[in-house]
Amino acid sequence: MEIVIRFLQENPVQFLATIGMDGKPRVRPFKFRLESDDRLWFCTSNRKDVYKELIHHPSVELTTASPEEAWIRVSGDVVFENNLSIKQQMLDNDKNLREEYRSADNPVLEVFYLDHAVATIAAFSGLPPKKFFL
Repeated sequence: MEIVIRFLQENPVQFLATIGMDGKPRVRPFKFRLESDDRLWFCTSNRKDVYKELIHHPSVELTTASPEEAWIRVSGDVVFENNLSIKQQMLDNDKNLREEYRSADNPVLEVFYLDHAVATIAAFSGLPPKKFFL
């Protein structure tokens, strides 16, 4: 898990692939927020299209790449949880989130983790990919 978290933290702009409400793929910038209880946590607003997509089609894949031409793919099933402690940790760790949502009990702020997550780290170097079951 440490290797996956470090990779995501060192490459903070990730891209989340979802299935749109029209059934077509959608990819957007996203950001891993924190690890807690051996789970990768993320957040969004329930006013965004991505929230609706995740409710209807919870299977996702997240990816990012490093300047050294290595990349990670993390797949899993989104589970939303109204977890005030996780929300507060996210706000404490990110000034932009604090400014946008103001408090952990903001009803617009939604947090989720990836269930049955699998991460694969690979590179153009030709070394075999490493798989992590999270």
